[in-house]
Parts: sequence; C-alpha cells; structure tokens
Amino acid sequence: PWGTWLSCEEVDGGRVWESNPARAGQGIVRGKLGTFNHGAVAVDPVGKRLYLTEDSPDGRFYRFTPPWYPSLAAGQLQVAKVTGDPLDGTGSLTWVSCSASSPASEQRTIAANTTVFNGGASCWYDNGVVYFTTKGDNRVWAHMPATGALEVVYDDRLYAGSSLTSIDSVTVSRSGDLYVADGGGNMELDIITPGPSRVVAPVMKLEGRAFSRITGPAFSPDGRRLYFSAQRGSSGEGITFEVSGPFR
Repeated sequence: PWGTWLSCEEVDGGRVWESNPARAGQGIVRGKLGTFNHGAVAVDPVGKRLYLTEDSPDGRFYRFTPPWYPSLAAGQLQVAKVTGDPLDGTGSLTWVSCSASSPASEQRTIAANTTVFNGGASCWYDNGVVYFTTKGDNRVWAHMPATGALEVVYDDRLYAGSSLTSIDSVTVSRSGDLYVADGGGNMELDIITPGPSRVVAPVMKLEGRAFSRITGPAFSPDGRRLYFSAQRGSSGEGITFEVSGPFR
C-alpha cells in the first residue's frame, strides 16, 4: 500500500525483496521477514502487519510486526498456533515469536508449539480479512486479525464434484467474492461467494495451455478488469490476460 513491490523467493532459504518500481535497481532484501520457502506476503494496512505463507509440506503461517511501519528494516517475526477448530467456527490463532534466520520447522521449540500449514501458497488482504491458501490439503483460509479468528472457507473434501481440486492463487473482488486459481493443470479460475451458503463454481477455463498454470489473479483498482497470467507450459511462452467485467 506504500507503492513498493514485495517479491518472494519460493526456494529453500528464500527471502523477500522490496523493490521500488519507479527506481532502477534490484531492490532490497528484507531479511527480517524470514528465511524459508516463501509462498506469498500480504499487508494489513489497518493492523500495520504483514502476513506470510511458507510453501512446504511442513510450512507455517507467519506474521511480521515492524516498529516503524511501513519500514521493513526491523521487526518481529512470529508463527501461528491454531486453537479450536477452523472448520466449525471455533478456530483462532495465537502467535509465537521466532528467529528470522531459518524456517520455523528447523527451530525445535518453535516447531513443537506451532501449527503446520501444508504447502502455503497465496495470501491476500481485503477489508479486515487475510485470506491464504494451502496446496497440500486444498484449502482456502480466512484469518480476522481484529479478533484472532481463523476459518476454513473452502476444503475440497467438503465440496463433492467441485472442479477446484488444486488450490493456488487467490484474490478478492469488490463484492467480496474470492477468485481462486487451480494450479493442477485444468487451467480454471473459480469463484467462491461469501456468506454461509457459499457457491463454488468455475468462472473461466483456458484452452491450449498444457503443462501451465494460472498465476497472480488481481483486479484493477476500480474492480472492472481482472488480470492474471499463465506460465510458460508446453509452448515455452508466458502470457498475461485481461478480462473485462462487469463482475458480481
């Protein structure tokens, strides 16, 4: 929200880089945001914190609190511990401080007192909610920082016949609908509507992009256009798409 780009390294020992698109240069490593296989990062401008996923089978969900927001030069990294059941509405998060120099799974005391999120992928903040996805168990989660609540918005085991079986990127429309990219090869973008009677349905499907996947869905600021990319796949060429609304 302050105009720079945060880029995550999705490799072992990965870090987060902060780059200013208006200036030449590689950017600055923000080491305090952790050293692990980063999935994504989202900024909560109200709570003045950052939330991060870890793309590993024994990954964790992290938050970062800088003392001089929006500066990311210093701050405390913490790891989530789940209490209650996020499937029945009783889930909540508490936070355990950790070192930023290695994954939480390699910090013995931290690993024993925090919760595994299998294959953390995308992360997106919208209207007081941090949404994130886990590829290992095909779930979409919602965390409400103001209350600490944690909810499972989507679990493919609970939606028989759903085509959304390989969760990856997530974004949110102005109406509160979630748009989730399927990363398993069917090249679909699905919608999950808000509220207790959720509808899960495919919105679009790309043809002719074998061995690719949809990445980075995001809406324009006015909500009238949706952008996403398709990775190289068998053609060897990446491509970015624009979809015009109106959307719901």
